[in-house]
Amino acid sequence: MKQHWQIFWHAFFWIAMVSFFLFIASANTKLTVEELLVIFVLYAVINISLFYLNFLVLIPKFLDKKKYGIYAFSILVTVIVYGLGKYGVAVIFKQVVLARSKGEVVGFGHFFLSTIFTSLVFLFLSTALKFTVDWFLNERIQRDLENQRLSAELAFLKSQINPHFLFNSLNSIYSLAYQRSETTPEAILKLSEIMRYMLYECNDNKVDLVKELQYLQNYIDLQKIRFGNKAFIDYKVEGKVLNQQIVPLLLIAFIENAFKHGVASNPQTPIRLLIDVDEAHLHFYMQNKKHTNNRDASGGIGLNNVKRRLDLLYPGKYNLDIRDEADTYTVELSLVL
Repeated sequence: MKQHWQIFWHAFFWIAMVSFFLFIASANTKLTVEELLVIFVLYAVINISLFYLNFLVLIPKFLDKKKYGIYAFSILVTVIVYGLGKYGVAVIFKQVVLARSKGEVVGFGHFFLSTIFTSLVFLFLSTALKFTVDWFLNERIQRDLENQRLSAELAFLKSQINPHFLFNSLNSIYSLAYQRSETTPEAILKLSEIMRYMLYECNDNKVDLVKELQYLQNYIDLQKIRFGNKAFIDYKVEGKVLNQQIVPLLLIAFIENAFKHGVASNPQTPIRLLIDVDEAHLHFYMQNKKHTNNRDASGGIGLNNVKRRLDLLYPGKYNLDIRDEADTYTVELSLVL
């Protein structure tokens, strides 16, 4: 279908061009309509055939394969052959093509030089078009390859999220089960809701912000169960959250990091989490007190993951500020939804 459209537009262009020049010539010459048709249609067919000979044969066969010498020689031979062919047509229609006022006739040399100029113009146009088409084609191929690479990388990054989250959550539930806590079934239920969202509802590039915030709330609730409801977190959501969308599983790494490496059990220094949304922007602020002796240094996977996803999915549309200070860890993220 695409090739049919290309043929249509090429045919439309040439018909329009020939008709235009035929109209101009008819207003400035005493030749009959039949004579004009012979000259324009016949010479148009010759020049257009030269255009496509170069476009479809000579350039792909020689120039694209860097056979520059052979290409130059083939162009020279083509110009000469076409020049002779045009002169042969001129001889056949001598009275129309070669005749001038006062009985003069255009000589072979003058006519041949003019045909060379015309041929070079059509060769230049076909070469320019070929290079332009190839450039756009290569650009599209490069974009497709880049999109495929980015899609594969995003799929890989996203595949890391579920095992990482599941590993941490199962550790928490294992601790509850080991302590024979009555909250173990509730924790398993929360985990099942979280996993259902991760497996079935966030497969698109973006999800409803409301669902993503509910997912974060479920995670926080799960952590509170893990801490025996002794986890203190000041969590607020402000602004316009309805009818907004966000890349799924983008913010969870920061919250995981706060619970894993921060102090959540002190009511004097709770984990502070604020999500503020306006018409087009989301501002995420989180601060937690750090453990004085944090021997677990394996929590960097999630943060590196989210930074890379931000680079890929919000290029030039986000600002991430992470301040790792002596006693506190602060994250501020602003992005265009």
